[in-house]
Amino acid sequence: MGMGATNTIERVLASVGAGGVQEPSFQPTTDLENGGVLLALPALLAMGLLRHTRKYFSLPKGYYGIETIFTLLAFMALCRVKSVESLRYSAPGEWGKLLGLDRIPEVKTLREKLTTLASQGKEAEWNAKLCEEWMEASPQDAGVLYIDGHVRVYHGSQTKLPRHYVSREKLCQRATCDYWVNALDGQPFFKINKAVDPGLIEVIKTEIVPYLKETIPNQPSEAELTDDRYRHRFTLVFDREGYSPDLFKDLKDQHISCHSYHKFPGPDWPALEFTEHSVKLPQRALPSIMLAERGTRLSNNMWVRECRRLTDKGHQTSILSTDYRSSLVPIAAEMLCRWSQENFFKYMREHFSLDMLIDHQTAPIDETTKVVNPAYRDLEGKVKSRATSLSRLLATFGALNLTGTLEEDKVEEFEQTKAKLHDEISLGQADLAELKSQRKKTKKHITLAELPEDKRFRQLSTHSKHLIDTIKMIAYRAETSLASIVREKMVRADDARALVRSVYAQTVDLVPMPDKKELHVRVHHAANHMSDDVVRAMCSELNETKTLYPGTEMRLVYSLVSDRL
Repeated sequence: MGMGATNTIERVLASVGAGGVQEPSFQPTTDLENGGVLLALPALLAMGLLRHTRKYFSLPKGYYGIETIFTLLAFMALCRVKSVESLRYSAPGEWGKLLGLDRIPEVKTLREKLTTLASQGKEAEWNAKLCEEWMEASPQDAGVLYIDGHVRVYHGSQTKLPRHYVSREKLCQRATCDYWVNALDGQPFFKINKAVDPGLIEVIKTEIVPYLKETIPNQPSEAELTDDRYRHRFTLVFDREGYSPDLFKDLKDQHISCHSYHKFPGPDWPALEFTEHSVKLPQRALPSIMLAERGTRLSNNMWVRECRRLTDKGHQTSILSTDYRSSLVPIAAEMLCRWSQENFFKYMREHFSLDMLIDHQTAPIDETTKVVNPAYRDLEGKVKSRATSLSRLLATFGALNLTGTLEEDKVEEFEQTKAKLHDEISLGQADLAELKSQRKKTKKHITLAELPEDKRFRQLSTHSKHLIDTIKMIAYRAETSLASIVREKMVRADDARALVRSVYAQTVDLVPMPDKKELHVRVHHAANHMSDDVVRAMCSELNETKTLYPGTEMRLVYSLVSDRL
């Protein structure tokens, strides 16, 4: 039965197919570790954790129901349990009490259930449905979207993935790339995985824009867009990787505005052009920021707005925008908030183990997928290497000078050295020309089917990873919701997430009251009175939601242990 198992009869019946899913049943409990995570349950349910699970997923008949599995995975994410295997070192009975069960599944059982859920291939549809609901619930957040790629390094040996440049490590490593779409405050909507990365520009054109045009609510009608050519459907914000005059024009033709950094900004503008503005960001305001604006024409003859920010150190940041109607300040604010997505990636890596490998399975890649030709890559490396060595030879040759009066033997030595360098340069130039000629005749991209057998690779299986990442999106959004509640009560608003994380780790007392159909969650005191006051205010807000524990008719009632409701 495993450590902590007490529902012996129910488990035996479930093992032979005679029993059903065990419904949550709570007993009076004191000093329950990590019980504070129950305060996140209303937010998790509001974000859709269990709203469509039975529509898209199913499990064979057994002791643990699908709601139990999804709730457990969300609690694990919030409590910073990095992987399923980490549960081996946790008390299964204590976790079971959070779920109204005698114990949670063993690691092997939970892994099997994850495999079953992922094998149904519905995780992308589930994420898409949740994304649609998140956008409908907050259409203002869907009006401005951030797009950026996140490189997940793969250290395994199951397959030899293509190499990507990992900016945070300043190395080229075998990796896969996820393209994330986030709201203005960094909250995630969805992601797209690419084992063979075609680049941000191509992903925006072929996948992200078509999906957003079908999903984002409250878009102008075709008639409205025809009548007003400067009106746009929504705004996309991305970094210099997406800089492309052709992309800007393509988006403009579809009535989609975009902001990006100028890749070739040119000389600095006079400081007299900049004026002082106050910019309001989602969580704070910048009372003083120096901004200026001009129009600029790109290489494809397209006219766009160029906005610049002047920092205190005199640096100018150039922003290009195809939003021709908004004022200068909102454009600057939306571009400044782009760091919220970078902060999201950093926070998710550190706290939610975003880069964690969920399983070791691989999957085939469509053989028509374009990849870089290894022969072209080798020639490219040789060309760069030869060009570098040739540049050094030319620099050495140019630095040779006959100065002063030298003895006859010194003059002869000088001429011999110069002649030798000249011959080496001539040979180097001939070799470089030959390498460039070979590179020109070699295809830069070929299909996967054309790759030599020893160069072929498979992609990492994405089903389990996408499923867990969607649950982590829900957990992050739930945590953001709780942080927004406590931030209003705190003097140091930046500590809101840290306080929420500490609440998850708090011990609680569970007091079920079947006659009132209530489950009281009494949180133990924090380290100081200020934190207690904030937690008390959070409990009051959560009680207003009148949330029922999933699978029961018991309403969750939150309080501190010293309070009696």
